[in-house]
Amino acid sequence: MNRLENKTAIITGSASGIGLETARLFISEGANVVIADINEVAGKAAAPELGDKCRFIKTDVSDKSSAYMCINDTLKRVGKIDILINNAGITSDASLLNMSSEQFEKVIDINLKGVFFMTKYAAAHMVNNGNGRIINTSSIIGLYGNYGQTNYAASKSGVIGMTKSWARELGRKGITVNAVAPGFIDTDMLGSVPEKILNSIKERTPLGRLGTTEDIAKAYLFLASDDASFITGTTLSVDGGLVW
Repeated sequence: MNRLENKTAIITGSASGIGLETARLFISEGANVVIADINEVAGKAAAPELGDKCRFIKTDVSDKSSAYMCINDTLKRVGKIDILINNAGITSDASLLNMSSEQFEKVIDINLKGVFFMTKYAAAHMVNNGNGRIINTSSIIGLYGNYGQTNYAASKSGVIGMTKSWARELGRKGITVNAVAPGFIDTDMLGSVPEKILNSIKERTPLGRLGTTEDIAKAYLFLASDDASFITGTTLSVDGGLVW
C-alpha cells in the first residue's frame, strides 16, 4: 500500500526480533530504513538481506555521542528523518533486595536514557522540517509492574511519561509522539521464561496466545502512517487483552 513511500525511518534495536520485523514491514511500505543497533555482526547481515532501501549504522543508544552520530550519519546519507522508532531495550532481572546498582543503571541507560538521546537529536531535525513521527517502546510491565523487574518497569514507565511530555512540547511543531506497550511477545527475550509460566500467560490472555513480532510491527506502522495523524501522547497496548 506504500503508506510510508519516500519516508526515512530510524529503528533502534532492529538487527533482530521486533525491530527487524518492523524494518522489513516498513520497507515493504516504501520507506528507507536505518537499522541502528549495537550488534554489528547482526546489523551488517540484516541490512543487505533487506535490500537497497536499508542501511546499518552501529549505534549504542546509551551513549549520547553514538546517538548523535547515528542521527548525523542518517542525515548525511539520506538527507532527512521522518520517523524514529525507539525500539531498543534490554532486561536484567532480579528482585529488589538482590538487584545490583549496575543492573539497575544498565537497564535505565539503554531503555530510558537511550530513548532520550535518540529523540533529542532526531527531534531537532524534525522541528526544522515541521513534521515527524516518534514512536517509543514501553511495555505491559511499564503499566502494571512485575516481580523481579524494578529496573525494567521503571524504564518503561518513564518512557510513557516522556512520551506524554514530548507530545505536548512537539505537537505544534507538526510532530506526533506515541508509545506502544507490548504484552508478552514471542521473541528471544522470553527464552529464559519456563514453559509453565508461558502457558499460564497464554491462559490468562483473552486471545489465548503470545504476541508475534508482526503484531508489534503493524502497530508501529499504524502510528507512523498518515492514518494516525491526529493521535499523539497515546500509549497503545498490544497485549492480547492481558491485564497483568
